[in-house]
Amino acid sequence: MKTQDMNRDWIATARTLSQALPYMQRYTGATVVIKLGGHAMGSDEAMASFANDVVLMRQVGVNPVIVHGGGPMINDMLKRLDIQSEFVNGKRVTDAATMEVVEMVLSGVVNKRIVQAINRAGGKAVGLSGKDANLISCDQTDAALGLVGTPAQMDPTILSTLFEQSMIPVIAPLGSGQGGETFNINGDTAAGAIAGALKADRLLLLTDVSGVKSADGEVVTELTADQIRDMTADGTIAGGMIPKTETALDAIASGVRAVVILDGRAPNACLLELFTDHGAGSIIRPR
Repeated sequence: MKTQDMNRDWIATARTLSQALPYMQRYTGATVVIKLGGHAMGSDEAMASFANDVVLMRQVGVNPVIVHGGGPMINDMLKRLDIQSEFVNGKRVTDAATMEVVEMVLSGVVNKRIVQAINRAGGKAVGLSGKDANLISCDQTDAALGLVGTPAQMDPTILSTLFEQSMIPVIAPLGSGQGGETFNINGDTAAGAIAGALKADRLLLLTDVSGVKSADGEVVTELTADQIRDMTADGTIAGGMIPKTETALDAIASGVRAVVILDGRAPNACLLELFTDHGAGSIIRPR
């Protein structure tokens, strides 16, 4: 006969699962779009942890959609191929040669790495780009920047079809132009557009910062759209946080229930946000 004492860690785990039940019930059937970038893509260990979290979300009835970036990998490949880039106002010009590398890295190397990690964790992930099934149709953002696009029309039919089969879409931020061009899209922008088209319950923007900070440097855990506008106007929100909060405002205007800017460096950040009472990062609601 085998006996064992109850371990405090086991009890704590059981308590955590019990406390998470109302949140799991709350999100059953909900669509959650996750923009993956930064630290969460930086190592095999971080990727495996993220993949486990996504599979758990799918297991309890959430419909996760992953939209990823890949800027550092693109830069590395351009350097290896000795392709020189031009810059306009600090932004890379995406010419035809650069676009070939962008598509190869995003739709190939990066996308399939994420797909493989999720599948290894027990999920059923499918790799796509915004070009597939006319998911994202683009207008050119700025002729001076070349093949950089802004989402103009969305058709999320393919994503709904994948949800019905319990599959997890993993999307590279590329889109098609009216003339058959391929456009590179900012990852946050693509995630926001997809979340808006799906009327997602949550858009989670994983970053390498802890959230939106006040003038005192403290993370603000809850914000409204009007507060975001005020903080941007007075300079509290500045630099790289501006495009993320602009994405949040656009997504909310398109029907997303709430957007969370959270620290992708934190272990299990997505699970903390969805399935605990304290959440993670800064949640932005319409009002």
